[in-house]
Amino acid sequence: MEKTVVELFAGVGGFRCGLNKVQLINNEVQEKGLWKFVWANQWEPSTKTQPAFECYTQRFGKSENNVNRDINIIDKTKIPNHNLLVGGFPCQDYSVARTISNEKGIKGKKGVLWWDIVEILEAKKPAFVLLENVDRLLRSPSKQRGRDFGVMLRSFLENEYGVQWRVINAGEYGFPQKRRRIFIFAYHKSTNYYKNMEKKSLKKIIFNDGIFPKNFPIKNMELKNGKTSISSNEYEDLVDMSENFEFHFYNSGVMHEGKIKTVKTEPNCEDITNLKSILEDNPVDEKYFLNEEKLKKFTYLKGKKRIQRKRPNGETYCFSEGSIPFPEKLDIPARTMLTSEGTTNRSTHVVKDKTSGKLRILTPIECERINMFPDNWTNIQDKSMTERRRYFMMGNALVVGIIDKLGEYLEKIFEKEE
Repeated sequence: MEKTVVELFAGVGGFRCGLNKVQLINNEVQEKGLWKFVWANQWEPSTKTQPAFECYTQRFGKSENNVNRDINIIDKTKIPNHNLLVGGFPCQDYSVARTISNEKGIKGKKGVLWWDIVEILEAKKPAFVLLENVDRLLRSPSKQRGRDFGVMLRSFLENEYGVQWRVINAGEYGFPQKRRRIFIFAYHKSTNYYKNMEKKSLKKIIFNDGIFPKNFPIKNMELKNGKTSISSNEYEDLVDMSENFEFHFYNSGVMHEGKIKTVKTEPNCEDITNLKSILEDNPVDEKYFLNEEKLKKFTYLKGKKRIQRKRPNGETYCFSEGSIPFPEKLDIPARTMLTSEGTTNRSTHVVKDKTSGKLRILTPIECERINMFPDNWTNIQDKSMTERRRYFMMGNALVVGIIDKLGEYLEKIFEKEE
């Protein structure tokens, strides 16, 4: 099977960097992998400039198939045929309702990007799908736990896909950041892989034979209480699921023919990449170091607090939060990096500099290393990519090493396809 890929919500190209083991040598991109990216889309609706897309095209080239348009308005039938669909999409409200006229059956909320993925499944039927999202997807919304993920699984079922998922904390598998994300792998009924998985028990797929245990080994956490199986076939359609489905999904699971099995697991890996290993060895610009004023601010922000506050109705309450290590512990992976990294706030990493021993924030290169991008990946010749934006891009990105590892196994899966 040809290794053709479409990358949605491409950002600065994390999936492509991982699948093709991308390197940046003398500011020239070297792609080692054999995956052919036939189409990519990146669109940021909340900004006038498009720095992520500029980074993507400066690194991978300008092309009519590298598209900077709102995916909602793109005709999905015009997207090139492909065998692997990838993307990190936002966690939104995936509820649906029947249309008033009922002519089109059901309708999801406008602007919800999941339905664009579904339109591509319907129009192009890619053999395989690999998606990434925040782990709260399994629990949302708060008033109907598990509904959104249940709707997603039903959407896959109606398009004839089997699904495996796993919440992976990158730091627990030898990567330099404690970034917890859900990865979703779907495969069409027509594939040899689906037919092979169909012969396995759902539990065996989760613990032994699926894509995730082959690459990220786990231990079972026995549950004394809690339901671990359900069938989406019990519901009439997506609307019925949207209105009535509620279920506690655990961090590992599988769905075949509508039968869902989910279990709580823990990682079985002892590899560690610590924060110290990614810090720059060369002297760092003085602008990253904390002056006396910033030192005081960070000391307060990262400290333990108990503050009396008032609600709008006049009622008082106590706001409290625990302390964060200050400076960061260098012998363990970095904490999860947020889009506010580099600013003066509680979540920004403050480290002891290797050369001087003074306290400073991370450099943009170190943030790229935490996510396992090549050094200076976001350092492009475009005025929209400010240094603040470089930090933001990495706070939004995935850990490339996870995709690298999954990509190697995907190649084996593709070799067995016709």
